[in-house]
Amino acid sequence: MDLTTTYMGLKLKNPVVPSASPLSESVDKVKELEDAGASAVVVYSLFEEQITHEANALDFYLSQTGESYAEALSYFPKASEYKLGPEEYLEHISKLKRAVDIPIIGSLNGVSVGGWIKFAKNIQEAGADALELNVYYIPTDVNLVGSQVENIYLNNITAVKENVTIPVSIKIGPYFSSLANIAKKLDALDINGLVMFNRFYQPDIDLEKLDVIPNLNLSSKNELRLPLRWLAILYGKIKASMAATSGIQDHEDVIKVIMAGGDVAMMCSELLRHGVGRIPQILDGLKKWMEEKEYESISQMKGSMSQKAIAEPAAFERANYMKTLQSYKQLV
Repeated sequence: MDLTTTYMGLKLKNPVVPSASPLSESVDKVKELEDAGASAVVVYSLFEEQITHEANALDFYLSQTGESYAEALSYFPKASEYKLGPEEYLEHISKLKRAVDIPIIGSLNGVSVGGWIKFAKNIQEAGADALELNVYYIPTDVNLVGSQVENIYLNNITAVKENVTIPVSIKIGPYFSSLANIAKKLDALDINGLVMFNRFYQPDIDLEKLDVIPNLNLSSKNELRLPLRWLAILYGKIKASMAATSGIQDHEDVIKVIMAGGDVAMMCSELLRHGVGRIPQILDGLKKWMEEKEYESISQMKGSMSQKAIAEPAAFERANYMKTLQSYKQLV
């Protein structure tokens, strides 16, 4: 079976790519991922706040005034709590490039267009094969209109592209009034990859301490349905490579991603739950399924269940909603 795929112009040996997670924090762990069969690795994100802390000594002011403005500033981790600082992150990229043969994709996580964007060039110079820009933004200002939110994404990708020559992808969330249109706008800026979707982690309330606390739940299988839908809708409508992330747990999920139109399936939660040994199991399952269904290559499968390829394109739109509700009614 030919499992090779192309993502952002990078020729990969298969479509399984571990997404940004603690699994990439050590060289040994990334070696394990490579040995297990991962075709590339997205490195743990470097945050805008980390770069800003170092450049402007912001950590001093945050630590000094944290109690005075606890409702806001105390939510920022101390600089010592970050896994990797800016300089250590660059050294980590360099070490990974020397240690493994698979592509290493750096990751920047931020919002504002500022000096941190220029750090993208440092990541390129450290040896990264590509860069994933993760714009994690919650628009809470009631005066902020949708077009202004879109411009945050567009301006950031423009600034990054001006600073690097390596392929650049952008990881977005699904909460746009017109997701297809923002995808088209990003594509017009010559992004190399579109990653769907960012998981916006929701805080919880501690009723004993009466405090708002961070809360992390690993993704569930059902969460794959949303990126699957948009992969299928956007396939053939944008030039950029597409990746799905969230809810990918087995070889069937990888197959669905490819058939919907994705180039790679990015995994995190499943590997955190069960270890990197899941990768060879998933690849074996993928090969067996392809053999049973007489598929010779990933490229033969790609997009075969996209909106443009199926007999009823409306299945990905409003008709699916109506049919789903009707099918449930019939069970009552």
